[in-house]
Amino acid sequence: MYKLICKDGNAKRGEFATVHGVIQTPVFMNVGTVGAIKGAVSTMDLKEIGTQVELSNTYHLHVRPGDEVVKKLGGLHKFMVWDRPILTDSGGFQVFSLAGLRKIKEEGVYFNSHVDGRKIFMGPEESMRIQSNLASTIAMAFDECAPHPCTREYMENSVARTTRWLARCKGEMARLNSLEDTLNRQQMLFGINQGGTFEDLRIEHAKRISEFDLDGYAIGGLAVGESHEEMYHIIEKTVPHLPGDKPVYLMGVGTPANILEAVDRGVDFFDCVYPARNGRHGHAYTNHGKMNLMNAKYELDSEPIEPGCHCPACRHYSRAYIRHLLKAKEMLGLRLLVTHNLYFYNKMMEEIRQAIEKGEYAQYKKRKLAGFMEGGEA
Repeated sequence: MYKLICKDGNAKRGEFATVHGVIQTPVFMNVGTVGAIKGAVSTMDLKEIGTQVELSNTYHLHVRPGDEVVKKLGGLHKFMVWDRPILTDSGGFQVFSLAGLRKIKEEGVYFNSHVDGRKIFMGPEESMRIQSNLASTIAMAFDECAPHPCTREYMENSVARTTRWLARCKGEMARLNSLEDTLNRQQMLFGINQGGTFEDLRIEHAKRISEFDLDGYAIGGLAVGESHEEMYHIIEKTVPHLPGDKPVYLMGVGTPANILEAVDRGVDFFDCVYPARNGRHGHAYTNHGKMNLMNAKYELDSEPIEPGCHCPACRHYSRAYIRHLLKAKEMLGLRLLVTHNLYFYNKMMEEIRQAIEKGEYAQYKKRKLAGFMEGGEA
């Protein structure tokens, strides 16, 4: 499943074999919450810009169109016309973000739909069943993403519950993968490390979940309000206590600089809404920092977003034209920027993999971060 090709310091270059293809790591997963990337980017576009893994949201697809509907239509791969790996998150973070509407109990979480207000219950077994119906490549265990900040007592109880839920997730997935009518009987399960910014709780939990011998392990509950320094410290202290022969996934992170720092600390998988969200707000990622194409200085600029970039937007269109589209509120402007940003992230991951292979990751990271600082972004 996971093959470590080489290391450069703590940075890892690996391959992760799945039923839907081999993932080259480190990898950035492009976020398609409801089975589509926001910004009118199709799965054909995703292939063109080098996407390896698409990530979709268990909770959102359960609410609409319904996981049973997706199963009847042959699973998420067939539904969205994507033949490469898909990771589905467990719904735990969405429950956390719907804080005012939820009630957490040992059996699971009771909350109200953000779409129509109807009552929903989701626990470990329900999350596994929904993800099995979606037939994703990798399913995430159902966890509690505790608020930041919270008391040590709350975090201890939350982490213990997440561990108990993980045991239930593993049991239910084994049962589902044994059924004849399960669409993907080789569905993988990743467990999630929690513990907030309490270093000892993180380490203890990492050791505990490592005993479950899962397909991979995620670090959750970061980028929820703590500083970058705190986040990097927790990653650095936690990763050594997760299995070295399994991929490590840092959930919901982050900026290009965040990714460079986390790769340096042994992380393999990333996802974040930033490239698509920033693109929809007129912001483009470049090797010289972030650009706001709404700025007047680009009105007569005939250069591409980033000279030398081979994304579909940069190959054909100027900053001036894309700015005009944004000002005119034409969807094509958003689409071109989202496509460029996702291409930028996927290309950066390719460069990271090459730098690790050459034993030049430290120099690459330093050069890349210096470039981001030129635009005031790092």
